[in-house]
Amino acid sequence: MTVFSELRMRPATAASSGWNASTTARLVISGAAIFLLLVGANLATPLYPLLQANLGLSSLEVTAAFASYVLALVGTLLLAGHWSDHIGRRAALLLAVLTGLAGGWIFAEAASLAALCAGRALQGMAVALATGASAAALRELLPSRPEWASRFTLLASSGGVAAGPVIGGLLSLLPGPTTAPYVVHSLLLAGLLVPLYLVRARPAIMAPAVSRPMHALAPRRPSVSRQARGAFWLASAVGFLSFAVFGFSLSLAPGYFAQVLGTESRPLVGVLAGLPLAASALSQLVTVRGRLTLPAGLAVLGVSVILLGAAGAWHSPLLLVGAAVTAGLGQGLAFRIVFNDVADRVEPSRHAQIISTVYVITYLGSAVPVLGLGWASAAFGMAPAVQGFVLLCGAAALVLSAWTFTASAVRRGK
Repeated sequence: MTVFSELRMRPATAASSGWNASTTARLVISGAAIFLLLVGANLATPLYPLLQANLGLSSLEVTAAFASYVLALVGTLLLAGHWSDHIGRRAALLLAVLTGLAGGWIFAEAASLAALCAGRALQGMAVALATGASAAALRELLPSRPEWASRFTLLASSGGVAAGPVIGGLLSLLPGPTTAPYVVHSLLLAGLLVPLYLVRARPAIMAPAVSRPMHALAPRRPSVSRQARGAFWLASAVGFLSFAVFGFSLSLAPGYFAQVLGTESRPLVGVLAGLPLAASALSQLVTVRGRLTLPAGLAVLGVSVILLGAAGAWHSPLLLVGAAVTAGLGQGLAFRIVFNDVADRVEPSRHAQIISTVYVITYLGSAVPVLGLGWASAAFGMAPAVQGFVLLCGAAALVLSAWTFTASAVRRGK
């Protein structure tokens, strides 16, 4: 079955052709797609101070460029998060890669805030198209190991977000600091089109009605089955909070970290911005079990975020690095538990749709609070705004920790 047949939602023929890839190869392709798209979406993190100076942008305008990515991502998740259930995982990933290539090119050539926002919006659409498709594909490829499917999903996504700022900072040392990172990334992303096109696609999990195939792609009203509802809202709350912290790290934090450390090194700023995400990705390789893992992870996240603010107030690079790492570790452990719980509870036929809905709320955490932070920075100055932001996020994480601990104790006492 060709990609074009999938996009037209034609049934697979008995003589389907293409590369009959192994499970391992399919795992790599599915993980690489979301990883590379998220790398591209976060290449700009260490470039924001340079773009701000070159284009004369304010702190609020920088956060607006960042938020355009998140808002487009959320909108596409709502409108098209279920598409891969009907057109197939391969076709959805291929569409995502093509959209990501267009977004990266527009952003690299941008000479105004409007062009920056347009490029970021296309990147957000690409990540949205790949989010549910990649997570569902990994789940289907590892039916007997659902926990590892969740780990691979979070490792690829957190790893991509963490690697983006580091790679962007390093590649910005090449001639054309705001364009060179996207040239290199586009070559890698284009290379992924080859195995995506050649691989023999598996049939879509929910074939649409032959008479009205396009009706299946219409926007769906978000809904969650009763058995998954509690897990869904807890995962969404943890995701919203943790992505508020990550959104700060990937937008205004580079300028804040540069002030704290008194440096203009883009590679160093990129590494610092990516530390929480890198620690979150590495935590997926660690097996920690027990009923206290979730509240402990949230408590570590809360304390660490507060210490990020303290590091800035005390101008302590060591505390800054340590708090960034432990914040990522706490978030990674907590989010993996709640993500795996909701993935276990949803029916397979709606996996991509429900996981996409979780990410709708999760990604809103990296848009709404960060826009508020940008406004506060413009009104009161960056340092006071950051201090207030980390105190609010830290307190929210500690409240969630106490609530999950109490809920766990009540369940155990029954």
